Parts: sequence; C-alpha cells; structure tokens
Amino acid sequence: MKVVEKAAAKVNLGLDTPFRHPDGQPEWDMVMTSIDLADYVEVRVTGSRHISVSSDSGFLPNDQRNLAFQAASLLQHTYQIKAGANIKIKKNIPVAAGLGGGSSDAAAVLRALNRLWKIDLPMSQLAKLGLKVDSDVPYCVFGKTAHVTGLGEQIRVLDPALKPVWIVLAKPNVSVSTPSILRQINYDSLAHPNISGVLTAIDQGDHDLLLANMGNALEPISAKRYPEIKRIKERMKGYGAKTAIMSGTGPTVFTVFNKESRAQRVFNSIRGFCPEAYLVRSL
Repeated sequence: MKVVEKAAAKVNLGLDTPFRHPDGQPEWDMVMTSIDLADYVEVRVTGSRHISVSSDSGFLPNDQRNLAFQAASLLQHTYQIKAGANIKIKKNIPVAAGLGGGSSDAAAVLRALNRLWKIDLPMSQLAKLGLKVDSDVPYCVFGKTAHVTGLGEQIRVLDPALKPVWIVLAKPNVSVSTPSILRQINYDSLAHPNISGVLTAIDQGDHDLLLANMGNALEPISAKRYPEIKRIKERMKGYGAKTAIMSGTGPTVFTVFNKESRAQRVFNSIRGFCPEAYLVRSL
C-alpha cells in the first residue's frame, strides 16, 4: 500500500525572532504561506521495520541526515510501529534555499504514515511531533497561510487566508546553512519587521499594505555573507517589483504581485540575471 503526498515549498511573508530562549533556540514570530512549487513524496509500507529514503537529487542525503527519514523514524519509535517504510522523493524545491523543502518532505511523510500506519493523530498533534525534526515541520504539516510563533510549533491558520498572489522567486547559486546564520543573530541590533502589519494586510485583503510590511529580520545577516542576495533584490526592484525580501535564512529572494502580467515581466527579466528563477502562485 502506498500514498503520494505533495510537499509544497513555503515562503516567509514576515519573519522575526523576538528573543533567544535559555537553551539557545530562537523564539519565532512569522507569517508563512505555501506555494505551488512542490516535491512529491511516495511512501510505501513495508513488512520489516526498515526505513529507506531515496530521491532523484544528488544534493540530498538518503540516510539519517534526511529530514524525511527522521520523521518516519520518529513516528515509528514514538508509537512502536512494527512496520517499515520505503520513501521516494521527487525533488523540485531547491535544496538549502530557505523554502522549507526538507521540512515539507518530512511533513509529507508524517501525514502519509499517520494514515498508512493507522495512527490517526489529529493534525495539531502531528505538527507538535514534527517540531522534534525541524522548526518548519509543524507549519508544513498544515501547509496553509499561518501565523507561526513559539519554537515553530504554535500554528494559527489565518482566516481569512491570503488572497491568491503571484510570486517570483530567484535563488542565487549558493547554499545557506541555517544553524550558522542563527548563531550570528545579535538581538541588541536586530531590526524587527512589522509582523502585525502583515497580519492586518492579509486580514483586510490589502495588497499594498502587505507589500509595505513584508520583511525578514535575518536578511541583513545572510546578505552580508552572501552579497548575491542584495544584488537580486536590487534587480527585482529595478525590473518593477515594489518590494523583494529573502525567505527563511536564504538565499532565495522573492517578490509578490496581485497581477500575473506584472509578475511575468519581472520573472522574464530576473531569469536572465539569475537562471534559477520560478514564477509560482500561492496555495
């Protein structure tokens, strides 16, 4: 028996970290939405307790370092499941790009095995379990526009949701290590974006207000190490984007449009400067 789950990428419309917990973990205050750039995760139940992971990407580990493997192993050990799983990942989301690809794959495995192994946990419990894998997994379990707080486990799905928008993504040819960026946070000098403004814009369906308030507190840290981020932002704005911000810890930069024609023009221009570019819609 098998299940194929769509594992959608995410972008951070707003990302802030108000403080660091005593154990060193950041407190998060984020607004996230999912997009129609997605991996596809095939999960098949096996008779033995063995868990295997494979993918069509040469950049993805297929062992215990893989978040999908970790998710399956966690669920298996937590609920003493006697069966195993064979996991195949078709990668479309760039690796180490700030788009939550690994976390979304892990969330897809949790959703699939929750059904296949007949554990039948509610989504909230599945998300709480996912925090043990990575801080983005709880959001990815839901995969809907949400206000995310705490260590990443407090998910408030927004209603009304984000009105459908067109998003242009551009990833420079660098990979960012999230732990290395998080270690560099200086809370005394951190500039905090207006997360409440992003939430108000979504609630009111006000596109201009959304653009005015989108921001990422970690962007200056990543951009200092990877100046390509700043160059892509400047190019996007030069091509007609009102704003452009980094997603996650980067390096992917994105911009948002409420009209496809405008998004298409910026996309056509930016892919001449940055070959790894995508034109997608919010889900």
